[in-house]
Amino acid sequence: MPRDSVPPVPEAANLYQAALNHLARYASTEAGLRKVLMRRIDRWARLQSDAEAAESSVRAARLAVDEVVKRLAETGAVSDTVFAESRARGLVRAGQSRRSVQMRLVSKGVAPELARDAAETDPDTELSAALVMTRKRRIGPYRSAGEADAAIRMKELALMARAGFPRDIAERALDTDPDEAESRIIALRR
Repeated sequence: MPRDSVPPVPEAANLYQAALNHLARYASTEAGLRKVLMRRIDRWARLQSDAEAAESSVRAARLAVDEVVKRLAETGAVSDTVFAESRARGLVRAGQSRRSVQMRLVSKGVAPELARDAAETDPDTELSAALVMTRKRRIGPYRSAGEADAAIRMKELALMARAGFPRDIAERALDTDPDEAESRIIALRR
């Protein structure tokens, strides 16, 4: 958009189209979509020469955002549940712990209860995620031969704890045979 042109007044129709364009490119939660639309309104307001005259349009647009998000949620175009489940699967496959997944979902605007449900994994899946982490960090079954002493083991356990893995899962991941670790990681990615 050229610098000297002013975007149209953010009305419900414009905001709805902007929301659809955003959702076509990015997965989003209702809260995330609301933030995107509010930033659009704020950007429009900053471009106005008369801030007082634009205030009524800004107020109306902010009220329209809730209606647009509600309408898109009712049609299923934006769903916190679908977002949470999809993001949780991807994060676990990337080696994130259940706790880490839960925190990341909440930070994206997913309700804590929904984040807890989406991040719920069985112990085998949690172990597989921990093995992905060990492979990324080259620890446990992926450490170089001859590097196993008590100090290194404690550092590796601390790293796994900071990543959110329970101690029993971290210990099992660090003690897993490299071939078994690879087969679990491959099974996780299916």
